[in-house]
Amino acid sequence: MDKTDILKVFPKLSPRQVEQYGALDALYRDWNAKINVISRKDIDNLYLHHVLHSLAIARFIGFKAGTRILDMGTGGGFPGIPLAIMFPDCQFRLIDGTGKKIKVATEVAEAIGLKNVEALHRRGEDEHDKFDFVVSRAVMPLPDLVRMIRKNISHEQHNALPNGVIVLKGGDLTEELKPFGRTTTVAPISDYFHDAWFEDKKMIYLPI
Repeated sequence: MDKTDILKVFPKLSPRQVEQYGALDALYRDWNAKINVISRKDIDNLYLHHVLHSLAIARFIGFKAGTRILDMGTGGGFPGIPLAIMFPDCQFRLIDGTGKKIKVATEVAEAIGLKNVEALHRRGEDEHDKFDFVVSRAVMPLPDLVRMIRKNISHEQHNALPNGVIVLKGGDLTEELKPFGRTTTVAPISDYFHDAWFEDKKMIYLPI
């Protein structure tokens, strides 16, 4: 899979967006050789396992211009950077407790000219600003994440869906989701993308 496959899934991308997605492969290969943010054996699957996986959120919700999104535990920039390319009129803050990972996210965002991304070396406990949505890729169990980020969710609503948290996870989530009853929306990512790798992957939305 490469940038042309992203274009097949999202055919309305601008030439600028196609260029930005296309630049990610070489950038992440270069930085991954210096700072390991993606497993060496997985770098060949960058677009499928990382970029497209992140963009499952874009299939679930089209963020309105001006939406503020916090990427909690972004690592090298996922899902934040692919989403920031997709939604150039939204503001993204990417945070991670590991400084080396944030350096990669910062350098990649700068290299492709993303003006709507701020990447900070910061733990979730120390983030106190307000956002419309918090996104994350399996950084911690959902109950722990919700306890941490509840303080960060703005009460002002701008989107078709109420403000809340959107996470990407895999495996059996039955126990993890029990505390939330029927308030969560669980979307199989295989409904959006048909590669076999997505068969056990889920996107979970919880209004806060």
